[in-house]
Amino acid sequence: MKRKCISLLLVGMSLFLLGCPRPGKYARPQPPVPSQWPETPARPEAAPDPGDAPEAADLGWEEYFGDPNLRSVIQTALENNRDLRTAALNIEKFRALYRIQSAELRPAVAASANLDAYRIPENLAGDGGAQTVTVYTVGLGTSSWELDFFGRIRSLESRALEQFLASEQARAATQVSLVAAVAYSYLALAADRENLALARSTLRTQQEALDLIARTRDLGIGNDLDVRQAESQVAAARVEIARFAGQEELDKNALDLVVGAPVADDLLPSSLEAAARLGEVSAGMPSDVLLRRPDILMAEHRLKGAQASIGAARAAFFPRIALTAAGGITSGDLGELFKPGAGTWNFMPQVSLPIFDSGSRRAQYDAAGFDRDIAVTEYEKAIQTAFREVSDALSRRDSLLAQQRALESLVRTLEDTHRLSEARYESGIDGYLGVLVAQRALYAARQQLVSLRLARWSNLVTLYKVLGGGA
Repeated sequence: MKRKCISLLLVGMSLFLLGCPRPGKYARPQPPVPSQWPETPARPEAAPDPGDAPEAADLGWEEYFGDPNLRSVIQTALENNRDLRTAALNIEKFRALYRIQSAELRPAVAASANLDAYRIPENLAGDGGAQTVTVYTVGLGTSSWELDFFGRIRSLESRALEQFLASEQARAATQVSLVAAVAYSYLALAADRENLALARSTLRTQQEALDLIARTRDLGIGNDLDVRQAESQVAAARVEIARFAGQEELDKNALDLVVGAPVADDLLPSSLEAAARLGEVSAGMPSDVLLRRPDILMAEHRLKGAQASIGAARAAFFPRIALTAAGGITSGDLGELFKPGAGTWNFMPQVSLPIFDSGSRRAQYDAAGFDRDIAVTEYEKAIQTAFREVSDALSRRDSLLAQQRALESLVRTLEDTHRLSEARYESGIDGYLGVLVAQRALYAARQQLVSLRLARWSNLVTLYKVLGGGA
């Protein structure tokens, strides 16, 4: 009879286990992007070949940014920026939560000392009259400790670990963005300082030309129209100086904000070329590069955490076994508390077997599966976004370099045009209008060259960032 009962119990348990859902093991989803970067037009012959350069994830920001002043500013930002500080505090928070969850795998033991005193009234005590009872107890005990036979607590521990690892990658992603933001602000300030220097140089040149034309008019050689045209150029140069001086202050404020502290004047950029001493990085293969970006690693850890949540939801279909135990000494007399024979203990195992809950556990399991599917979608979207960012940066890199070289050639041509126009005016062949047109064209081309150089260097910073560098 006993053997028959055991057989029926085993059969029932087998049927119960067969009815429980079984989650699949974690497998990294295939990247939903091509295996190669989009082809770009052939680069100019003089363009450096980054094929032998290291990947961005292997190149620290200290190595990539060559300007020592910029490196000092970035280091200050890493120490003072509030967003990065918040990300670091989040790491500590999730580390603590992981320790809390991990501690549930082990029993918690607590010491206790109790005094229990109560009075028995006469109507209950009988002939002896009212009595006072005192009990002293000292012992050690465990609270309700779950035996994790079916992996519920281990699944929750894995989820907490993945959340902690995701917070680390979130901090790395924040650092990458911060390093790039500091570099953008620093380069923008350098470009506007260069534009301000160009406007001041133009003002000096225009003022000298105005003084010369005024003298020739006073000698009866020149005319008032040439003087007025030269004065308009001087006034225009002063407007440009005021504009770029104001923009320089705005750039300085923006840099102070992203750094999180005022930047010393001796660390500010002297020129765009000095600030833009950047290294070379290799684009590598999408499957190698994209899976090393902090934001993608963060998405993957969240996906793993969602997978662990499925394991915890599955464990809810199985019995939960918990133990509560205590041992110590007890006595009605404090003086006899530690004498032999005062030992006491209790042991209370508890088994909770779910039978009927109107589908609540199944709904929780299904919800965990949907959370996992959402995490997969977010992971794939992060990869697709990263692929587009890298592709865009690669496309612009060569295009901007080609534009810069063409514009440099145009500037040299306009410089020659301006010099010839001045020579023809001084020889009396042409009027001052030809000089005026050449000056305006040359100044506009020089300004455009500064903007284009800024765009090119900013694009290289972007390429370093989207390839996963700076962490």
